[in-house]
Amino acid sequence: MVLRRKKDNSSLVEKIKEVVQPLCQAENFELVHLEYVPGDRENMVRLFMDKSGGITLDDCIYMSRQLGDLIDVHIEDIGSYRLEVSSPGPNRPLNKKEDFHRFKGERVKIETVELIENKKKFTGILEIINDDSVVIAVDGEKVEIKDHAISKAILAGQ
Repeated sequence: MVLRRKKDNSSLVEKIKEVVQPLCQAENFELVHLEYVPGDRENMVRLFMDKSGGITLDDCIYMSRQLGDLIDVHIEDIGSYRLEVSSPGPNRPLNKKEDFHRFKGERVKIETVELIENKKKFTGILEIINDDSVVIAVDGEKVEIKDHAISKAILAGQ
């Protein structure tokens, strides 16, 4: 899972994840992405969730209420915060190997940390998921991208 922070708050992020993950699993939600952003007046906790068939506004409201209560009870050092629970949207991040398997055949955008065929950005159809790489079809050509070279991967929509 990719965690974005302005400064190193990894221990707090892990605490939030430890509190949130069991409820997500119990309610059959997938925790796609978690962000903690410290602020001057209040901190921001953003949770992006998904489930089979997609997530609804009612799901977000329900999970927000439940998760807010859990965070309030179990995490004392979070301070004042605002909680946002939402769908990952049409540009859902692909963070785990399971994500790539789930969205095989879909259009994806992948950014790499190193040049591959003189490029770092690729948009194409996710065709093959290997143990250590993925293959996407870009303009009729197959491009293999090693897992370690991927810096960002998202669904690209149509």
